[in-house]
Amino acid sequence: QVQLVESGGGLVQPGGSLRLSCAASTSIFSFRTMGWYRQVPGKERELVATISSGGVNTNYADSVKGRFTISRDNAKSTVYLQMSSLKPEDTAVYYCNAVPPSPMYSDYWGQGTQVTVSS
Repeated sequence: QVQLVESGGGLVQPGGSLRLSCAASTSIFSFRTMGWYRQVPGKERELVATISSGGVNTNYADSVKGRFTISRDNAKSTVYLQMSSLKPEDTAVYYCNAVPPSPMYSDYWGQGTQVTVSS
């Protein structure tokens, strides 16, 4: 069973920065994509950013384009989300996601890390 462990969340002031990390218990090279999602109470989980297995292709939600950057280090089995110019509306629990190479298997999810943007 693959485990994804997020870290790096916390309390930050508006305009500040945070870097989230997602460490996998296995090699991440074979995953089709890896990504970050976020969720606030009472709302559905929403996509923040995804990155392809080779790291060439990335995709961002319109709300974070130009402020967030996703990257991956396959050698360390880790995916990162660099968040800058944070806004109060970025407050959420952020989840790491990994899409297996075969559609026979369900996606893997981390336990989430809280990000709070407040003065």
